[in-house]
Amino acid sequence: MMNEVLEFLRDSGTFYLATNEDGQPRVRPFGAVAEFEGKLYFVTNNQKNVYHQMKNNANVEICGMSKGKWIRVAGNVEEDTRREARVAMMDQNTAALSSMYTVDDNLMTVFCFTSGIATISSFTEEPKTISL
Repeated sequence: MMNEVLEFLRDSGTFYLATNEDGQPRVRPFGAVAEFEGKLYFVTNNQKNVYHQMKNNANVEICGMSKGKWIRVAGNVEEDTRREARVAMMDQNTAALSSMYTVDDNLMTVFCFTSGIATISSFTEEPKTISL
């Protein structure tokens, strides 16, 4: 089931991550996801506001569209500081990430969903939910 979520987000190309900053929603585009040890991962720069927002409030939501359907992934995330997790992200997203990051640049930071629900919806089918 995790593969379905991963593939949907990859097919979306760009998906949007929502965080919270002092009660105000903050949404921005993302494009790289990976699977590592059975969990859904995404990447950011640890100097950005989004990094600090997730460290302060781990409750996030992702939304993306593909082929007339949309996905919402809501749950809690945590930073994974292991080099192996960054390597997995880079290996699965080399074209998108290699111009911005290196695995050991002290900027590339990966987060994974520790819990959550993915819901795939459309106007013509019943929603499908997948536990993370």
